[in-house]
Amino acid sequence: MSVTTPAACKSADIFKPRGVTFSLLRPACPSNRQPSIAIMTTYIPSLTLPTSAFQHSATSVLLPIALGTAIGYGTKPDKTVKTYLDLKQPPLHPPPWLFGPVWTVLYGVMGYAAHRVASAGLLSLSPATVATTQHSLTVYTIQLGLNLAWMPLFFGARRPIEATADLVALLGLNGWLAYTWSAIDETAGWLQLPYLGWLAFATYLSAGAGYLNDWDMSDSALEARKKVQ
Repeated sequence: MSVTTPAACKSADIFKPRGVTFSLLRPACPSNRQPSIAIMTTYIPSLTLPTSAFQHSATSVLLPIALGTAIGYGTKPDKTVKTYLDLKQPPLHPPPWLFGPVWTVLYGVMGYAAHRVASAGLLSLSPATVATTQHSLTVYTIQLGLNLAWMPLFFGARRPIEATADLVALLGLNGWLAYTWSAIDETAGWLQLPYLGWLAFATYLSAGAGYLNDWDMSDSALEARKKVQ
């Protein structure tokens, strides 16, 4: 017996094996993009911030700012600045004082984007949109964790390879978020672009500093380079 697929949801059928009829979405499909998006991730409650974190714009904005600030102070700012200045840096590297204000703004913007998506997507009448929104909030939470891990990796553990890999993962996850969120709330998708741009720049800085310092940021290596200079 065959099942008639609504025209708006026919794009979902490209994922089914020959001779098998099923629907990825129920009961309706708001756009042709969302079926493919929905199956790319899984909603994992244990890895997702609670819905209450996104309900109010102030909470959604201030939470990543507060977490980022806590990590910044936890990695000892004075020592972080000293390490940054001791490292050989690639061209166009900014002064250390610039990072704090930039990240504060970006944390706030990403939090506001998440709030907009949660407000629009979780209240949607389309189960597909609700599911996609939940999936995206799992990815958002994971990327926030990876973001917060960068400073301890780079300046705390002095592991530039792992820190750079962390940024590459962040680029991929946030590129996916920008694409996915634009289908739920167009403004939220656009709000991800400054963050993506800065992540690309941060990846360049991290990889450049690692390469110029032979991927060794230990105190002994930094002292040895000072003596050579």
